[in-house]
Amino acid sequence: AYDAEKKCTELNDKYLRLMAEYDNFRKRSLKERDGIYAEAYSDAVKQLLPVIDNIERSVAFAADEETRKGLNMIVTQMVETLGKMGVTVIETKEFDPNVHNAVMHVDDEAFGEGEIVEVFQKGYKKGKHIIRFAMVKTAN
Repeated sequence: AYDAEKKCTELNDKYLRLMAEYDNFRKRSLKERDGIYAEAYSDAVKQLLPVIDNIERSVAFAADEETRKGLNMIVTQMVETLGKMGVTVIETKEFDPNVHNAVMHVDDEAFGEGEIVEVFQKGYKKGKHIIRFAMVKTAN
């Protein structure tokens, strides 16, 4: 009876360890899958961003007001579509190294400390995941 009880305890311990290992494997697999999905999602969205950038730039060179209006409507529609996908434009008021890439700096008392003076390229994120950092010029 003692051997049977001991064997049963050993098998139960093995079973519990195996279940814990399986649970860890399952959680790790889900996390990896979600990471791969987020990475692929970001890569796909990142390919569209230069198109939006170029349309926004072309507004300044549009020959007439109707063309400018049409181009702005396209940009608005693209940004709204990205918004429906959970992708948002990164705010560019105060410099935050977590979401902004400062490529230029200016000393100007007209601006506050760490204030963003100019945005060279909009940044985009999905939730907390940065798809593209905002490229900015900061003050002071």
